Amino acid sequence: MPLSQRATLTRYLIEQRRRFPDASGDFNALILDVALACKAIARAVAFGELGYATSQLSGELETRKPLNVISNQVFTHMNDWGGHCAGMASEDASEPHQIPAQHPRGRYLLVFDPLDGGSSNIEVNVSVGSVFSVLRAPPEVIESGRDVMAADFLQPGAAQVAAGYALYGPTTMLVLSVGNGVAGFTLDPNLGEFMLTHPDIQVPPETEEFAINASNSRFWEAPVKRYVDECQAGKTGARGKDFTMRWIASMVAEAHRILMRGGVFLYPRDTRDPMKVGPLRLLHEANPIGFIMEQAGGRASTGRQPLLGVVPTSMQQRIGLVFGSRSEVERIERYHREPAGAELESPLFGKRSLFRA
Repeated sequence: MPLSQRATLTRYLIEQRRRFPDASGDFNALILDVALACKAIARAVAFGELGYATSQLSGELETRKPLNVISNQVFTHMNDWGGHCAGMASEDASEPHQIPAQHPRGRYLLVFDPLDGGSSNIEVNVSVGSVFSVLRAPPEVIESGRDVMAADFLQPGAAQVAAGYALYGPTTMLVLSVGNGVAGFTLDPNLGEFMLTHPDIQVPPETEEFAINASNSRFWEAPVKRYVDECQAGKTGARGKDFTMRWIASMVAEAHRILMRGGVFLYPRDTRDPMKVGPLRLLHEANPIGFIMEQAGGRASTGRQPLLGVVPTSMQQRIGLVFGSRSEVERIERYHREPAGAELESPLFGKRSLFRA
């Protein structure tokens, strides 16, 4: 498609805003500030060990800070001053970030993981990303102008106004939902603009791919073991088709692959620590990805219940997560509902038995 016929992110947001004639424009401005932060982080990631961009972003020409620290600073600084946020919550901070007193406060809460995927992936040049979520601030926060508290952020995923992620890969992409489907934007490095390239992303309902960290298999609960065993059994097993297993260890990259071609991602709770109900942070990671998946026709779940209905109990609450092609996630949910041992082969004499040849 010719460049002149592609919509920019700004144009897309204006068109979406027309659905709400009384909208003030604050929401669009907030998303554009988030997009600007993602552009800055993309530049820093692209320079890698050369370090020029991280030095410039940190304001320190001699001392380079870790990229996750820089990314967190960029997100907060880009969204501090515009008057759109009442407060922010970063995965890298245990307490909410307050808007500085010299800046006006807005009506939205911004929740983000500034650099998902971590330094271990950056060291080997694997795609990483940023994840964000927008919530409405409680009315009493807006009316009183008080500092935000942790309790203000404890809203279920279904209450999100918008969610998205930036993927820093061979190209930089911004994937966004404002509650009306999912759109993908590719950063044009010549213009410095996010251009609409994927206008209506839909998760394929069927798949032959799954993503899970197999090194944790000894800790999986029975429903997850059952699902993975059936996938690995291939055409001769209960599913009657061959599956491929993927694992990137970068949730943004996993989510993007599933949006583009289907699949199911499992990072479930396990038996290592009975007090720990999952590995991923509900507010900063699971909810925004879950919102995007549901808006794209997929499904997001804890394995036991729909993810977006979970009411958070703390800002750093962790949870198990399953998302992707609807039919596969629903199958995993069904396995969790069925009695223990249902439809399982004998552990002594089955294909994966103690007496396996």
